[in-house]
Amino acid sequence: MRASSDIADTAGSERGADIAQATANGKIKKEPVETVESCIVLIEPRLLVRECLTRCIEASSRHKVAPYPSVQSWLDAREKARAPLVIYCLCAKSKSAEQLHDLARLTRLLPTVVLSDGEDLDQVLDVINRGARGFIPTSLSLDVVIEALRLVRAGGVFVPASSLIPALRNAAPRPTAGREPSGIFTARQAAVVEAIGKGKANKTIAHELNMRESTVKVHVRNIMKKLSAKNRTEVALMANRLLGEPSSIS
Repeated sequence: MRASSDIADTAGSERGADIAQATANGKIKKEPVETVESCIVLIEPRLLVRECLTRCIEASSRHKVAPYPSVQSWLDAREKARAPLVIYCLCAKSKSAEQLHDLARLTRLLPTVVLSDGEDLDQVLDVINRGARGFIPTSLSLDVVIEALRLVRAGGVFVPASSLIPALRNAAPRPTAGREPSGIFTARQAAVVEAIGKGKANKTIAHELNMRESTVKVHVRNIMKKLSAKNRTEVALMANRLLGEPSSIS
């Protein structure tokens, strides 16, 4: 019996040594141990939405989710749920002062991402200005949401392109009809062209633009060359077409 026990102990020791060696060689991978600190905190007052988000995020990422119905409930249990990231669900239609106050409290404590039904630029900017590190609209797919969370955890900031691109397009400078005709004139020439289009004489133009009358005449000659105009009247007509204004020449 003693011999059998010694053989079993020897075999067990050998198996243990083999497993240890295999683990050291990378043949057997250790399962990552989830800690409380690696959890993502989710704050969503609606139970069904909270449960669905928790399961979706956990199934699509390597992180556990600690769900809470309110900021205060998380703060009360904060010793149990330290986290590198907080997802705060903000209802766009009922954005209240209390919600904004809670958001400010969160952003002072941990990197915070806002999840919202809305995605207009004003709301995005408001959230970012309050310290949030990301704004995720619910119109995005789950895969994009997971990547956005990874970006924020890595120290980045996420905002939806769907909100920024239209704003950038609207903010792009557009040529204003008549203020800089065709872009072929200098600033002084453009001012002279506009004055000619309004039927003003050289003397008046010189006084208004603080130039000598002889200088105005030089500008007029150069303008005529650029427009291939035969006389001042043609310059006025062309100027008004460029400026988009009615002609002052009778």
